[in-house]
Amino acid sequence: MSKKHNFSAGPCILPQEVFEKSAQAILDFNGIGLSLLEISHRSKDFVAVMDEARAIVKRLMNLGDDYEVLYLGGGASLQFAMVPYNLMKVGGKAAYLDTGTWAAGAIKEAKKVGTVDVVGSSKEENYSFIPKDYTVGSEYDYFHCTSNNTIYGTQMKSFPEVDTLMVCDMSSDIFSRQLDFSKFDLIYAGAQKNMGPAGVTLVVIKKEILGKTGRENMFSILDYSQHIAKESMYNTPPVFPVYASLLTLQHLENNGGIAAAEARNEAKAKLLYNEIDSNPLFETFCVEEDRSLMNVSFKLTDESKKDEFDAAWKAAGISGLNGHRSLGGYRASLYNALPIESVQVLVDVMKSIK
Repeated sequence: MSKKHNFSAGPCILPQEVFEKSAQAILDFNGIGLSLLEISHRSKDFVAVMDEARAIVKRLMNLGDDYEVLYLGGGASLQFAMVPYNLMKVGGKAAYLDTGTWAAGAIKEAKKVGTVDVVGSSKEENYSFIPKDYTVGSEYDYFHCTSNNTIYGTQMKSFPEVDTLMVCDMSSDIFSRQLDFSKFDLIYAGAQKNMGPAGVTLVVIKKEILGKTGRENMFSILDYSQHIAKESMYNTPPVFPVYASLLTLQHLENNGGIAAAEARNEAKAKLLYNEIDSNPLFETFCVEEDRSLMNVSFKLTDESKKDEFDAAWKAAGISGLNGHRSLGGYRASLYNALPIESVQVLVDVMKSIK
């Protein structure tokens, strides 16, 4: 069976090399005669995996020993609760930027912990842009934003200067572009969007920000400090997703790092957006200045062409192009592992519809 052109928003495409090495590890890990799935997470073989999986993140992000890296379960959705639980002071408040469905989900959970002020929102305009005219003062315990909005196809091109801690959900564009990661006090990302399979969540956190909420008798499983003390193995970690994420990051590092990935991603996005802008049959959902390099959400301007277009892209071996159920239309996710050749196939199909 020929390989599909996978535009899925997540779980998403990964490098072929990662699939092959992961498959081998399931059969026989490191030549020890045991599967990765059956060895102890305390064994030297897996401890080495976890140690390198944590170290490579700091290398790629150019972060020092003042940061810790954790691989946790529960998806980014669990971080919607863990962030305020660990950072919002008792009786304090946090500032949130509302730029899409997942940002709104984070706001909803944070309100269960304390006071939340939404300092900017594009909800009334169906999240078609990134709010920019807002300020975040020192009265807040932290500011939370979502760097890329998978459903609506918007992305923060820059980040504000704030007088408090900066927290960012980078689930869908982490490691896709160069950023000054030291600007952030806490970063989290569900792996399944760009750096591995579903089942593990990356958390990068500046150690000095913890333990200042005044919250006593914290649930240990929700306490970042507990996970740091146990070197990301407070409980049994999701061993396979951690290993596959390590392989994905090694592939990234060995192929030019984040800078090279950004150049490839910009080329892919330019190719597709140029076709959308020049073809009267298609248009995006968002303003041009906030267009995402990772998730291109678009729609037909003539719905009578839908059956023809759907049949054509499916016949071309394209998969995962349908838009999110809440928005409709189409969504082409251009994650790191997607080759530009797949984007060209999609563009050729778009050109063929008359």
